[in-house]
Amino acid sequence: MDLRNYSIVTASYWGFTLTDGALRMLVLLHFHSLGYSSLQLAFLFLLYEFCGMVTNLLGGWIGSRAGLKVTLFAGLGTQVAALMALSFVQSDWVELLSVVYVMAAQALSGIAKDLTKMSSKSAVKLLVPVEKGGEGDSAAGRALFKWVAILTGSKNALKGVGFLAGGVLLSWLGFAPALWMMAGGLFLLLVGGIIGLRQDLGRSKKKVRFNQLFSKSREINLLSLARFFLFGSRDIWFVVGLPVFLKETLGWSFTAVGAFMAAWVIGYGLVQAGAPGLLKYGGPRAALRWGAVLALVTAALALAVQLEFQVVAVVLGGLAVFGVVFALNSAVHSYLILAYTDSDKVALNVGFYYMANAGGRLVGTLLSGLIYLGAGLPGCLWASAGFVAVAVILTAGLPREGTA
Repeated sequence: MDLRNYSIVTASYWGFTLTDGALRMLVLLHFHSLGYSSLQLAFLFLLYEFCGMVTNLLGGWIGSRAGLKVTLFAGLGTQVAALMALSFVQSDWVELLSVVYVMAAQALSGIAKDLTKMSSKSAVKLLVPVEKGGEGDSAAGRALFKWVAILTGSKNALKGVGFLAGGVLLSWLGFAPALWMMAGGLFLLLVGGIIGLRQDLGRSKKKVRFNQLFSKSREINLLSLARFFLFGSRDIWFVVGLPVFLKETLGWSFTAVGAFMAAWVIGYGLVQAGAPGLLKYGGPRAALRWGAVLALVTAALALAVQLEFQVVAVVLGGLAVFGVVFALNSAVHSYLILAYTDSDKVALNVGFYYMANAGGRLVGTLLSGLIYLGAGLPGCLWASAGFVAVAVILTAGLPREGTA
């Protein structure tokens, strides 16, 4: 285990994640305060997710040819540019200009996010080597499961801190000064990473052809499609529906909305980081079992909100339960994509997998605004339950042999 380079990669990913979470909350709350509808807010994030899809696909190919260090630092630099670009938005611009400009700046941030994510998660496979198809209950499999869970869980916990920071900074400093502060901090982290990370990572020993981007094994295709529906299920209620519900229906302040979203993501990240201790191993049976539990939890939550049964307690408590079960699902899926691939193709396969992840977020984001506009939070939750059910059906097709 190369702890030094793992620490540098993780620190880079952490720094990016803080700004990414804060930026999402800044944009959402700032433009909601300007009178944007839930559907208009969803459109602000569409290019962010779409560019994430394209970036994961092409980024995996670029990473396998140029190395993951190049794509990692390109992601950090692009985020600095996106933050600075967004700081120039003016509240007196006509609505169409504001939407187009913010969508374009968010597109840059989407590129940055998935370059950074793909690079960081691929690097774990190289820094904690395990053979392709390594058993989920083997020593090597458990080590990989542990370090993937730590990276991903800590990242999500910090994203929650970013949500809180976004709400607080918007209240204290305002939109543009908050963006300047984040850009400056991330730039310092970028310089430190460039100086500290000298090892070349992820460059394929063979020349990677472009058509290999779409040539995947059955298990990677199934897992990627399941990931599409899994993360779509979360964003259908999380991206627009829930924060607008908290602000409009419950009358919460910016800081309160940011704090709740932060607490949810921090808790989700902590559970994800602790998943190896809770589950012991992360094979396809675990993915199927916890996927079924998530489907039941989501359907029960949707029914309770639909019947208006203790809505505040159900939303706050029910989504906490959803977060715990979702975190276990996500941790197992993140392990499986690395277990199913070999080191020479890790950037390609992880890029393809997170392209599906971004696709699910894209569809979930659009549906979050659209469904909330017509059916409110109950409609978002029912759609979420449907997406989880499809993910479970796809997970049932994953091969059992060789994994726990």
